[in-house]
Amino acid sequence: MYFAHLLPLGLVAYASAQSLGTILTQNNATLSTLTSLLQLVPDVVQTLTTAQNVTILAPSDAAFTNLLSRNPRSAELMTNPRALTGVLQYHVLKGKLLSTDFSATPEFPSTLLSTPFANVTGGQRLQLALVNNTARVFSGYKQMASVVTPDLEFDGNNILHIIDTVLTVPATPLQTLLNTNLTSFAGALQAVRLADGVNSLSDITLFAPSNDAFRAIGSAVGSSLSNNDLANILGYHILLPGQAVRFSTDLLGADQMVLTTLQGGNLTVRRDGNQLFVNSARVVLGDMVVANGVVHVLDNVLNSSNTTATPDPAAATQAPAFAGVSAVADAPFTSGIVPTTTLVPATVPLNEGGPFAVVPTGVMLAAGAAVLAAGM
Repeated sequence: MYFAHLLPLGLVAYASAQSLGTILTQNNATLSTLTSLLQLVPDVVQTLTTAQNVTILAPSDAAFTNLLSRNPRSAELMTNPRALTGVLQYHVLKGKLLSTDFSATPEFPSTLLSTPFANVTGGQRLQLALVNNTARVFSGYKQMASVVTPDLEFDGNNILHIIDTVLTVPATPLQTLLNTNLTSFAGALQAVRLADGVNSLSDITLFAPSNDAFRAIGSAVGSSLSNNDLANILGYHILLPGQAVRFSTDLLGADQMVLTTLQGGNLTVRRDGNQLFVNSARVVLGDMVVANGVVHVLDNVLNSSNTTATPDPAAATQAPAFAGVSAVADAPFTSGIVPTTTLVPATVPLNEGGPFAVVPTGVMLAAGAAVLAAGM
């Protein structure tokens, strides 16, 4: 059954050669799986056939085959209309974006995905960027897809790009931290019972120290740091809710900006070329989208009692912001912390350089369906 057979009769009669149904039919050799899945969600079909100024990121048949081979359970989830609706909504951007609109400077457009799967004002985000002259899309866990067939236009001033990977629906901050080897921060949030609260916030910007960053101050854990101290430190890594999500492009917009944190103190974001520093910590991975905002990974733990710490941009690593600490071998707060999978975020350059230089990675693609399953 072709997509056009799903359309309301009036729309079928009106459909032109540039209708979405025609586009899918013409590309049936590549998009037959997507066409079949759309038959299960007539509400999504109705939205797409009446849409104005949207961009569809359409996974190829090979993309779905790859997903199924890596996560056989996704076959079951894809037959669940609620889960499937969420996945497909995340593949539709608000606004018409041609392949020529992709650039080395990332963009973070909104998608049709919203509650209950996302808690971001205006709809869940993803990242678009031109990397190695290829239009790329970065979804949850910063998993990367590439546009393989661009700029298929259809009625309503809309555009469709065929992509080579099914996008991963962003997970909660805790799930994202656990599954991207940021287990010290995840364990610390759980240790002081902040994880659920962080997951429930909207429009969050979170600065997450790496496990190595926690190792560098490991001697302080369990000795000089009380639970209250730790809660203050963790709250200092989260910007005060009630403001827009701060993606890297926002943070790079000024040489220096002072921002208020959930803990109540201020931190300073500094730009040095295309490098970003938060107090004295370097951002080593930017723009990992989560269900309620974004996570930026730091190479140092921020100290809410040392707000004047400044970086040495020429140094390969930054000194800890805590006095009198020493490193430990084992990552703190990770005892009993068990990820549900292992995902390697891809990185993307910011304006052609900086510490975000491209490191293509092999990634697992199963997380999106798992995230939706958790929400069902």
